[in-house]
Amino acid sequence: MTSTAAIDGSSTGTGTHADADVVVVGAGPTGLLLAGDLAGAGLRVTLVERRPRTTGNLTRAFAVHARTLELLDARGLADELLGTGPTLTRLRLFGNASLDLSGLRSRFPFLLVTPQYEVERLLERRAVAAGVEFRHETALRALRRDVDGVTAELVPAGHGGARGDGSGTGGAAVRLRARYLVGADGVRSTVREQLGLPFPGRSVIRSVVLADVRLAEPPRDVPIVNGTGDAFAFIAPFGDGWYRVMGWDRHRQAPDGAPVDPDEVRGIVRRALGSDFGMGEARWTSRFHSDERQVPAYRVGRVLLAGDAAHVHSPAGGQGMNTGLQDAANLSWKLAAVLRGDAGDPEALLDSYHAERHPVGAAVLRSSGAIIRLSTARTPLRRAARAAVFRLVGTAGPLSARVTGMISGIGVSYAAACGAHHLTGRRAPDLSLAEGRLYELLRESAFVLVASRGTEPSAPEIATAPGEVIRATWANADRHGALLVRPDGYIAWARD
Repeated sequence: MTSTAAIDGSSTGTGTHADADVVVVGAGPTGLLLAGDLAGAGLRVTLVERRPRTTGNLTRAFAVHARTLELLDARGLADELLGTGPTLTRLRLFGNASLDLSGLRSRFPFLLVTPQYEVERLLERRAVAAGVEFRHETALRALRRDVDGVTAELVPAGHGGARGDGSGTGGAAVRLRARYLVGADGVRSTVREQLGLPFPGRSVIRSVVLADVRLAEPPRDVPIVNGTGDAFAFIAPFGDGWYRVMGWDRHRQAPDGAPVDPDEVRGIVRRALGSDFGMGEARWTSRFHSDERQVPAYRVGRVLLAGDAAHVHSPAGGQGMNTGLQDAANLSWKLAAVLRGDAGDPEALLDSYHAERHPVGAAVLRSSGAIIRLSTARTPLRRAARAAVFRLVGTAGPLSARVTGMISGIGVSYAAACGAHHLTGRRAPDLSLAEGRLYELLRESAFVLVASRGTEPSAPEIATAPGEVIRATWANADRHGALLVRPDGYIAWARD
């Protein structure tokens, strides 16, 4: 059913019919997790995707970090995803340096190597089960905002003059009315374009090649990365006999659409790593350039941006998909609370999405940018400095812990109000409770109040949580204090 509301919003008013509570544009990992969360909270969600349903995402992402696995654990998906690829506890850096992930204070002290389509498969299945309405082969052409909601103009993608980015003018247009709209439609976001938001930044590296290949003589330690100044290469295993290779050649700067020759990949790997490891034919190749960009506002009224629509950066560190999924987990419970009427101050709660996630996006841009610049260091002096930096990162305990926390997402925390308990805004580990693991309780998508047996925080303290609160007790009866944990696994309030 489609709304008859005018595209300029002139016929809207309080109580105007809405076809959906939320329209999510983009069915990549970010959009799928967000849509599944919202539908699971009982909201009407329409997910718009320009790709056909049968078309998988030709994936660049393959790394799932510990914090993302925790968020998937809170949705009952992590254990199944772990069966799709190998886990790595040590990441080999330039030279003999390496980064040890085994010390992460998480149920998942490692990096999972698995194709992005495996993540999407589980999230799509969950979204379908939750009742999300999918509109495949559909593109957003225009949107109009007003005080009560958003009207999205949709057209068939790739038909009647509509291009894949939704900017075409042909095809039968459909107007869809929603209370909120979220753009998770990637780096070329039509939603961001319709908002008129700038996407400041620049390209940091061009003509990066990707290939999924078999290796007759694979390196002993993987993943492996190295750079010579004129070339760098990275190899990681999928665990099924296939390897992901990423490479760059300073002297071969081809446009994104240029074909990738297997001999080109072999040459880059030999120059950067000393051997092509018996590289065979590739089952998939791609060429791309990498930008560093971030939108200045993640929220404009009733329209919000998440994932690559809000921030893009180099693939160094494998943080792109992970950051987008963490955006979605932060936004979903806030948007659900507002739409259910549980938020005491809806505007402040939605504004906190930008306040918390924009600094994280900026930090990822800085860290991934630093890694890619070190990877392409050209002079012998700079390469020696690079080796020294990575050796220090791999051996200095506090520095190593900070770097692994940043890359894995375990170390991400949010600013707290002045005078708040020092745990406020920090990620909650998977606490052992009398009622089970914390992240199992978080599968109810509610706040979890953890307190000592026989004690209860006061009503005003509990009232800081919008919506339902699940009460739990410490598994260790001698442990005291209380924590209020948000649905995304961050501590909202604490008491010693």
